[in-house]
Amino acid sequence: MPTGCSLKYMMEAMPNRAFDVGIAEQHAVTFSAGMATQGLIPFCNIYSSFMQRAYDQVIHDVAMQKLNVVFCLDRGGLVGADGYTHHGAYDLAYMRCIPNMIVSSPMNESELRNLMYSAQAENSGPYSIRYPRGNGVLTDWKTPLQYITPGTGRKVRGGSDVAILSIGPMGNYALEACVELESKGISAALYDMRFVKPIDEILLHEVFSKFKTVITVEDGCIQGGMGSAVLEFMADNGYVAQVRRLGIPDKLIEHGSQEELWAECHYDKAAIVATAVDMVGESRSMKTA
Repeated sequence: MPTGCSLKYMMEAMPNRAFDVGIAEQHAVTFSAGMATQGLIPFCNIYSSFMQRAYDQVIHDVAMQKLNVVFCLDRGGLVGADGYTHHGAYDLAYMRCIPNMIVSSPMNESELRNLMYSAQAENSGPYSIRYPRGNGVLTDWKTPLQYITPGTGRKVRGGSDVAILSIGPMGNYALEACVELESKGISAALYDMRFVKPIDEILLHEVFSKFKTVITVEDGCIQGGMGSAVLEFMADNGYVAQVRRLGIPDKLIEHGSQEELWAECHYDKAAIVATAVDMVGESRSMKTA
């Protein structure tokens, strides 16, 4: 998929360093694993939905040997015009359960560059980076490269009433939601988790030590995704909080634009705002009761 994945530009610039294996995802993964055994650092670029076909190879040929293969999963999340079969709904969940795998998703183009730069560092091992179909959000995206330590998120915005935890580009809509919530008298903090595995436990200790109202937002399936990882952390560490998970529900999503489908699945900006208003309002009512 050199055109769909935009690898055609690299193939034109560096024809000896880019390989089109055709529609053969299993071979792409094993081919990448073979190169990694010889000291190369392959970037294996596959649509999220198509990576499902090579799941066995990811586990047996890459993860078991702890090989530094960087999986660049295009079309992560709901894909809009690409259609029903192409939704990248499951990769956060299916990659998260594989030992030795780092699972990440950037909020914007600058973060994507930094994650790709970080993934090729020595002894990084298997590394998954997922990003969506569509346009970016930054005009000045050629920012200086910075190494991101696996398992480190970041606080994007402070707040006191509710914590919103996002992963990937949905964080941009969550940030817009925070601004709208401010106008409604609700102070919302935003945390960009960046990694589902390893998840930032230091950040989560901060969140659950400070907030009793938490919202997670992801452009992926709710079952087994980032929100599930947050709930697991909360339970394992004895925290108690009201948590709402926003993401793709447990059903197959039909064709539609990304905006239409985010709204239908109740995790667009309006849904984030409505969820926060509902949760904070309920919390305030309990305190005054």
